[in-house]
Amino acid sequence: MHESGLSPFDFAEAAERHSVQSHADRLKAKSLKLLQDEGGRLNRWVLKPEGLPWRFDFTKQCIDDGAWSALKGLAEDAEWRRAIACQFRGEAINSTEGRAVLHMALRGKSEDGFQLDGHDVMPEVLETRDAFLSFADDVRSGAYATLAGGRFSHVVNIGIGGSDLGPVMVHEALSATRLEDGEGTDVRFVSNVDPSHLDMVIADLNPASTLLVVVSKTFTTQETMANAQRALAWLKRGLGDRAGHHIAAVTSNVEGAAELGVDSGRVFGFGNWVGGRFSLWGPVGLSIALGSGSRAFLDLLEGARSMDLHFKSADAETNVPLHLALIEIWNVNFMGQNSRVVLPYAQPLHRLPAYLQQAEMESNGKAVGRDGLPLRWATHPVVWGEPGTNGQHAFHQLLHQGTQSHPVDFIAFKEPMGGDRAMHDLLLNNAIAQAEAFCMGRSLEEVRSEMEGNGRTKPEVDAVAPHRCFSGNRPSTFMLGESLDAFSLGALIAAHEHKIFLEGLFWNVYSFDQWGVELGKVLAKQLDQGGGEMYWTPGTKALREAIQTAH
Repeated sequence: MHESGLSPFDFAEAAERHSVQSHADRLKAKSLKLLQDEGGRLNRWVLKPEGLPWRFDFTKQCIDDGAWSALKGLAEDAEWRRAIACQFRGEAINSTEGRAVLHMALRGKSEDGFQLDGHDVMPEVLETRDAFLSFADDVRSGAYATLAGGRFSHVVNIGIGGSDLGPVMVHEALSATRLEDGEGTDVRFVSNVDPSHLDMVIADLNPASTLLVVVSKTFTTQETMANAQRALAWLKRGLGDRAGHHIAAVTSNVEGAAELGVDSGRVFGFGNWVGGRFSLWGPVGLSIALGSGSRAFLDLLEGARSMDLHFKSADAETNVPLHLALIEIWNVNFMGQNSRVVLPYAQPLHRLPAYLQQAEMESNGKAVGRDGLPLRWATHPVVWGEPGTNGQHAFHQLLHQGTQSHPVDFIAFKEPMGGDRAMHDLLLNNAIAQAEAFCMGRSLEEVRSEMEGNGRTKPEVDAVAPHRCFSGNRPSTFMLGESLDAFSLGALIAAHEHKIFLEGLFWNVYSFDQWGVELGKVLAKQLDQGGGEMYWTPGTKALREAIQTAH
């Protein structure tokens, strides 16, 4: 079984045919420091897509024209252009679930004409978009009022996974530009089934001025529905049987929402051709619009759509998602690096590493190919990170002087998020300096010369100098945006979505299912219902007994 229009691809065979590993072996013997002296490197390895406020700097990746030519050959063998066309014309590329993958339509315009089984989905998309954005505007303005006739002061978004990580990441990212189109609401997010999460979020809230937004495609997600029922009970204690007036739902299960008391006019759905971790562009993003306004939300969509157009039209030499995908594959499969660090030098992007963890690792953390056979090559690296400069004082020691190399993505913006240019320049200088240090390092000779110049004795130099060396040769990509606004953020997220698609194509995996999360859920349900005892390991039985004795 394989996707419509996409055949199984033998990554290892293609890599051998194009001698990719031989290029990697050649470059392993050549330092990043030496690569920086190559003529034309700046022009070749810095991409600035027309109409997009981003500069993607790959100059500090351990790659050259020869290696790129080999990687490009691999991509051509996988028919990457044809694959993009298959996805955008609505073929069922999520083959294990028999679904198309058309989240791009959620940010589309009427003229884009996204098709599904010969049917244009854009009229429905636009109708739904107008409906939930109008609702968001009405809540923000007070036109949709509380039971008491006032404005909603707070919104609590209840979801998990893609129903939480995308909205909360974007909401936090846009904090610096909040309230540009009117008075907003305080939006909070609950995802963890741990009851303390909901308790902490609602501790200082009043049910009389709080709107719940329950996000679950099926309205059967165990964690989300447990939190929703508990939040509903809290609403009812304050509002009585009319508490449903204070709930909106994002789901395709209108009947399930009605059981919570949600009128169908406050239920916003989306098609099964939208995967959860790619869904923030539609009604799943309702909380984004409630917090930042419909104008900001539309700008977010426009930025993503602009990246979509670039992805579809740009050639291999200028295509940003292709570079992101092939360079990660280069680092993982040929340079032997099994993690990637995401360092946003912008505090509002503090949830971006977690968002990318889910989007990328849940998509391409697979061990079985599209042909159903075990893979003979590594797939997705571990994604992790923290905002700079916090990371510098946490784990950069390992990044600079540890025994393993971990490629780094720096993300920064020319313009400050606030009004303090001097502080922002300090932030940018830190990001630039870290990238330089990862690349160039500091040799023993340089350290010795510096210490001797500062009057240190030879025994002191001999004892300390080796500990102050930095090997360098640690690759990084620097993504520099003009400013952190909705448009630039949308473009950045879309670039990574397309990167995920291409990586799955090259690794020969299905990127748009997530069967690996299901078994734990099934077993948890069995535990909750008190069944399946014969299947539990001795350790699990002992844990259950230890917990039960606490009741």
